[in-house]
Amino acid sequence: MNHDPAASPLILGGAQAPRPALPQLPPLALYIHIPWCVRKCPYCDFNSHAASPTLPEEEYVDALLADLDQDLPAAHDRELSSIFFGGGTPSLFSAQALGRLLAGVQQRIPFASDIEITLEANPGTFEQEKFTAYRALGINRLSIGIQSFQEQKLEALGRIHSGAEAVRAADMARQAGFDNFNLDLMHGLPDQSLEDALGDLRQAIAMKPTHLSWYQLTLEPNTVFWSQPPTLPEDDILWDIQEAGQALLAEHGYAQYEVSAYAQPGRAARHNLNYWSFGDFIGIGAGAHGKLSHPDGRILRTWKTRLPKDYLNPAKPFKAGEKSLDNDELPFEFLMNALRLTDGVDAALFAQRTGLELASLAEGRRQAEQSGLLQVEPSRLAATPRGQLFLNDLLQYFLI
Repeated sequence: MNHDPAASPLILGGAQAPRPALPQLPPLALYIHIPWCVRKCPYCDFNSHAASPTLPEEEYVDALLADLDQDLPAAHDRELSSIFFGGGTPSLFSAQALGRLLAGVQQRIPFASDIEITLEANPGTFEQEKFTAYRALGINRLSIGIQSFQEQKLEALGRIHSGAEAVRAADMARQAGFDNFNLDLMHGLPDQSLEDALGDLRQAIAMKPTHLSWYQLTLEPNTVFWSQPPTLPEDDILWDIQEAGQALLAEHGYAQYEVSAYAQPGRAARHNLNYWSFGDFIGIGAGAHGKLSHPDGRILRTWKTRLPKDYLNPAKPFKAGEKSLDNDELPFEFLMNALRLTDGVDAALFAQRTGLELASLAEGRRQAEQSGLLQVEPSRLAATPRGQLFLNDLLQYFLI
């Protein structure tokens, strides 16, 4: 679908108006970025860097806690509902370093009694003793980067593990005491057939994860694959993979609750649900991003110094920049997240999280509903199944 947002812009009622104070601040999460990997994958556009033989664990933990100290006023006395260690490969860090970091965080911000603490890990970094120690620290969820179980596909993706190591990683996670873990799996890989893709998915399901992130490989700027693109499956094959894969996941009890997220009942990732419902998160670490609401109605996007050497340099600031979101940016910012959820969100959440009246969405909603991309449901903001497939087109109705 083609739509020219300039032809029928969202009407927000004229000139920029100040937002009222937020009646209640959103839940607060913490994202911790650890930027080192064993090696950089050719498809990866995340802020990750090949690790040297010795990682600066102590210095980096010191920097993370100092970074957090600078962001503490934005917590506004809230407790942390979740923590997510992302990367890079956070499982390269020792349990001792992560334990010191978590203790330092908890001294500064109280943890919710049921806090979810997720650690991203790659199969090539799994050691039983280390992961048992992670579990003892209170880390209670793993996200394991599998991508594929097939040797040829793993080699093409530049992964350091084998299919057998991927299977062992899930077994070791259970033995270490993790009863809640995600497997990250890609489809649409170089020269991948429908049966190849479904074979990977069947293998993942057989490992009985509580959560599956299953998403299509895309070629991103500033990656090796962008400058040297591999041969990817034709669109018809990609469509067949998507349809058959979703049916297979549903058959085995994995409900799709977001564009690329599938979970067993009650096992949706709470940290990511907070992102998608426009909750708040402090971001610390090299290149980390944050989103922070303030009682006076201001909502800030923040980002930190990207290169590890600069982040660790005491002469340079942790924060690289911040931006206050204007009224006319908020509808798009809110819906860009909320409409990723299969069931959308309660419409009242828009006013709660943005400070704007729900009526400010009226014209955009009307047009999006007429296009068949937004559900006609006054009490909810949710994409139709077609809207989920063409989310970028749907969001154009809410751009100024």
